[in-house]
Amino acid sequence: MSKKVSITVKVNGEVFKADVESRMLLIDFLRDVLGLTGTKKGCDEGKCGACTILFNGSAVKSCLMFAVQADGSEIITIEGLSKEGKLHPLQEEFMKNIAIQCGYCTAGMIMVAYNLLKLYPKINEDEIRKGISGNLCRCTGYVNIVKAILSAAHRCEK
Repeated sequence: MSKKVSITVKVNGEVFKADVESRMLLIDFLRDVLGLTGTKKGCDEGKCGACTILFNGSAVKSCLMFAVQADGSEIITIEGLSKEGKLHPLQEEFMKNIAIQCGYCTAGMIMVAYNLLKLYPKINEDEIRKGISGNLCRCTGYVNIVKAILSAAHRCEK
């Protein structure tokens, strides 16, 4: 039996305190303890990217971290991108450009794209393809995903 550890994290702007098992994965903490199920659990090996979140400003795969490692950190999940009921431009562009099929990869893909646009606001198609290469999609072929990210980049530039 693993021991319980008390952690405090800021998730989507709200501070949470919880006692967690020392071996609990961050993805499980977000989904099972906080109820933030937009972040998807895929491979549990860091290969698919479905669980991508922003951790202290960087895109990370939450299946590769323990919840205790997040103590004192700031996290943004897909639920934290929309503000006052309005979707983020990336979320809107994914819908508008039909960059979603089954939707399983979408939250992780949007979070990695959000981080890319923060780092490289004037990003091009090749840079997008390289930047999202750690996030897998089995349905779309990536064409509309790249188109959606480019469209969002142009919207965010203005």
